[in-house]
Amino acid sequence: MEQRRRESGWSQRYLAGCVVAVLLWSVTSAQLRYSISEEVDEGTVVGNIAKDLGLDKNTLKERKYRIVSSNAEHLFHVNQNDGILYVSRRIDREVVCTQSSTCLIDIKTVLENPLEVHYVGVEVLDINDHSPSFLEKDKILEISESVLPGARFQLKPSRDPDSGQFSVQQYKLNNNDHFRLEIKDKGNNGKIPVLVVHKSLDRETAANHSLIMTALDGGKPPKSGDMHILVNVLDVNDNAPVFTKDIYSVMLDENAPVGTTVVQVNATDLDEGPNGDVIYSFSNGMNQNILTLFDIDQLTGEITVKCSIDYEEKDRYDIEIEASDKGQAPLTTEKSVIIQIVDVNDNAPEIEVTSFSSSIPEDSRPGTTVALISVNDLDSGLNGKVICSIGEDVPFALSPSLRDKMFSIVTKSALDREKQSHYDVTITAKDAGHPPLSSEKTITVLVSDVNDNSPKFSHSPFTFYMTEGNEPGVFVFSVKAFDVDENENGHISYHILRNGGENVFLNINSENGDILALKSFDFETLKTFQFHVVASDSGTPSLSSNATVNVFILDQNDNAPVILYPVSSNGSAQGVEEIPRNVNAGYVVTKVRAYDADIGYNGWLLFSLQEVTEHSLFTLDRYTGQIKTLRPFTETDEAEHKLVILVKDNGNVSLSATATVIVKVVEPKEAFAASDVKSSTKADEDTNVTFYLMITLGSVSALFLISIIVLIAMQCSKSTEYTSKYLQEANYDGTLCHSIQYRSGDKRYMLVGPRMSIGSTIVPGSHANTLVLPDRRGISGEVRPTISLCLLSERSNAVYKLYLIDRLSYSIALLSKLVHLS
Repeated sequence: MEQRRRESGWSQRYLAGCVVAVLLWSVTSAQLRYSISEEVDEGTVVGNIAKDLGLDKNTLKERKYRIVSSNAEHLFHVNQNDGILYVSRRIDREVVCTQSSTCLIDIKTVLENPLEVHYVGVEVLDINDHSPSFLEKDKILEISESVLPGARFQLKPSRDPDSGQFSVQQYKLNNNDHFRLEIKDKGNNGKIPVLVVHKSLDRETAANHSLIMTALDGGKPPKSGDMHILVNVLDVNDNAPVFTKDIYSVMLDENAPVGTTVVQVNATDLDEGPNGDVIYSFSNGMNQNILTLFDIDQLTGEITVKCSIDYEEKDRYDIEIEASDKGQAPLTTEKSVIIQIVDVNDNAPEIEVTSFSSSIPEDSRPGTTVALISVNDLDSGLNGKVICSIGEDVPFALSPSLRDKMFSIVTKSALDREKQSHYDVTITAKDAGHPPLSSEKTITVLVSDVNDNSPKFSHSPFTFYMTEGNEPGVFVFSVKAFDVDENENGHISYHILRNGGENVFLNINSENGDILALKSFDFETLKTFQFHVVASDSGTPSLSSNATVNVFILDQNDNAPVILYPVSSNGSAQGVEEIPRNVNAGYVVTKVRAYDADIGYNGWLLFSLQEVTEHSLFTLDRYTGQIKTLRPFTETDEAEHKLVILVKDNGNVSLSATATVIVKVVEPKEAFAASDVKSSTKADEDTNVTFYLMITLGSVSALFLISIIVLIAMQCSKSTEYTSKYLQEANYDGTLCHSIQYRSGDKRYMLVGPRMSIGSTIVPGSHANTLVLPDRRGISGEVRPTISLCLLSERSNAVYKLYLIDRLSYSIALLSKLVHLS
C-alpha cells in the first residue's frame, strides 16, 4: 500500500512537470517544435508561436493566423489575439501514435496577405499510465524430465501500451531451484521472456512446479504485472524437430489476394511414432497484429495470407515458427521467417488545398499567388514520386515551393474580367508508378472587377431632329452609353457639359440620359445648335467620356403671310390705285407683295381673288400677285372697284392674310400727271427688278455649273480605293438630298426640295460626299442663296442625270420664288 502511494505521488509530480509550456524548441527547415506530455488538461499552453516567429499581435489578427492541418485541428488551436498554441482536448498518446516510438504531430499554420506557411511540430511525450499485462494469466507448460539443463521455453511476453522507458523493461521469476529466466531483445517487438531449465527435472521427486513471472516497466516507481506458470514434468521425448533450412526469407507483393501462399516451411523429427510427428504453429511470442495477417497450416507448414497486406503500414515482417512433435512431452524447435513486402502502386496522389483566395482583382500582376496546395502519395520510390500540372487554357501556373510536394498557384498573365469573369482551375497530380495513378482537384477562381473601362456612347456624334414649338419640360430625345464594368464601376451618370453657361435651355436625366427641353424652340430664331454630353461611371477613380449632340430644328407652319404691299398709312393692308379709263386689256394695275417667315411649302404663297366688284374686268396671277385688266373699260363701268386678295401658304394647315386694293378709274387727263410719275417710278422699278433677276439667274446658273464641273472632276480623279471609302454606307438608299437656304433682308430661310423629306438624316462629317458653296451676300443684300448638295452615292451616272433634272426644275422654282418676292 505504501508503495502504491509513493507511485501515485510520483506520477502527479511528473505530470505537473510535463505541463510546463515548452520543454523543447528548435528550428529545423523553418519549423517550430514543442513538446508536451500526454493526458494534459484542455487549454494547456503548448507554446507562444507569435513570440517564437517574431510576429506581433496585430499581424496575427489582420492576417488571420490559423491552423489548416485537418488532422491537428481537433487536438490543438491557436489564439489569433496572442499567438499562443493551446491543447483542445486530452491527448492519449497510445491512441494518436499507435505502435510508434516517437509521437510527433505536424501542424500546418498559415498567414494570409501575403500567404505564409509555418510548420509546427508538437511531440507528445509518454507518461507511465499503463501497467504491463499478460494475455494469459495462467500458463501450463509440459516439460519432459529428460530435458537437460539449459533447455529453453519461450513464453508470451507482457504487453504495455506505453513506449520507451515506460514499456516492459525486465522480467523476474520467483525464487526456485530448477528454472531461471532469460530475456530475448527483439528490438521494436519488445523483450521476450525465455524460461530456461537450470537444474534437471525429476518427475518422481516433483511432478509439477508452480512459478510466478513478473513483468516490470521502467517507471519510477515501476509498474508490474504477473503471470502464473504451472510446469508439468512429462516423461522422456529426447529428439526435437529440425528445420530443413537455416534461413527463410521471401518477397511478397502488397495487396496479395487472401489465401496466397507466402512460403512453406519443413521440419523433421528422428523419433518414431507420435514423438516424430511434427506440427507447425506460430510462436507464442508473435505480435498479435501479425496473427491477423498470416496463417499457417499445422500439418504442411504452409504460410498463407489471411488479410490484405499494406506496404504503407509495414514493409517487413519477422515471423517466429515453431515445429513441435507429438510426444508425450513434445519438443519444439523455432525458426524465423522474414517476409519482405514489395510496394505496389495502389495509392493515388492526394491533393490538399492549404490556402485559397477565391477572388482575385483583374489588375493583379503576373506572379500573384492564388492558392497553396500540398500533394502526398503514400507509396514509396517511383510509386510515390508525384508530378503536378495545371491546364494550359487558364492564365495560371504552378510554382514549386521550398518544401517538398508543396506548390503555389500563381497568375502567369494579365486578367480581364470583361473577357472572362471566372476560371475553373483543374490541378492534376500523377505519380511515376506503372501503371501511373492520378487524381484531380478543381478550384474556382473569381476575377473581381476594377474600374478599367470608360463609358462608351452608342453613337458619336448624335444627330437629332425636332420640330419647333415643342412643349417646355417634355422629353425630346435620349443619349445612351454603356460600360462593360460591373456594379459601381459600370453605373453611369450623365450631365451636359456647359461652358460659360451655354445650353441652359436643356436638362438631362443623370440616370437614363433622357434630355428635356426647358423652353420652346422657334425655327425662325434658332435652326441648329450643338452641345456635349458627358457620361461618367461611379468607380474610384471615376472614368468618363463625352459625345457631341447635333440638333436640327424643323420648321412648322406657324407664321401667317405678311402683306408688304399695299400698306396704308395706318398700317392696314389696303391701297388705292388710279388707272386711266382708256387702258387696254393686260394693263398691270398693281402687284400685291407678301412674304412668309416659314420655309419650303410652309412659305410658298398663292394669291387668289377673294372679292371683286366686277369679275370680267380684273385678273390676278396666282403666283406673282399681279393684278391686270381683262378688257378695256366702258362708259357703263363703275369708276371705283374694290378687290380683296387672299394670300395663303401651302402648309398642311394653311395660314392666310388678305389685302384690299381700291381701283379708281379716272379720265386720261386727270391721270396724266400721276401716270407720268407712276410710269417713271414703275419703269425704274421694273428695270431694277429685271437687273436683279438677271444677276440672280446668272449667279444660280454659274454656281450650278461650277458645282457640276467640280463634282465630275472629283469623281474622275478619285481612285477606286478612295471612292469606296465614302460609298460603303450600310443604310444607303440611292437617293439624293438637297437643301437651299436664302436670306431676305435680315431673315434667313430654308427651302426643302422634293427629294429631301422632313425626317431625313444628314450625316455630319461626310465632307467627302458633300459640296458646300460659301454663303456670300449679293450686291443688293436682298437675296443671298446658299446651295448644299449632299451626294449619298457616287455609284451610278444615272444618279447625276436625275440630279441635273432635279436641279433644273428647282432652279426654275427658285426663280419663280425670287420674282414673287421682288
